[in-house]
Amino acid sequence: MTDSPRLVALRFLERVQLQDLERTRRWIAQEEGRAAEEAARRPPPPPPAWVVQRGIDGARSPIAIHVGDCAMRGRHVQPLTRDQAVTGLVEHGVRPCPLCRPDTALGVHA
Repeated sequence: MTDSPRLVALRFLERVQLQDLERTRRWIAQEEGRAAEEAARRPPPPPPAWVVQRGIDGARSPIAIHVGDCAMRGRHVQPLTRDQAVTGLVEHGVRPCPLCRPDTALGVHA
């Protein structure tokens, strides 16, 4: 059985479109590679100046306030502004980290 001219043309079109699709996928892969290289060269953002460490309880209660890059800060932290850190220490009684001493760095005596 011989294919009709229309079917031959459609199969040709399919091959062309598959080649175009493969070329587009190569371009996407190249661009993703460039973007990943660029991201790897970019330095990480600086840590926030102050953070509050929160508990894992349902209320996510504040446990301690830390200087942003403190090694003891734990995983469950939220960035704070200077004013929020001072308020947390003075008005809400959140304890300062004994290692990084945010109260001393902020000039606050909690």
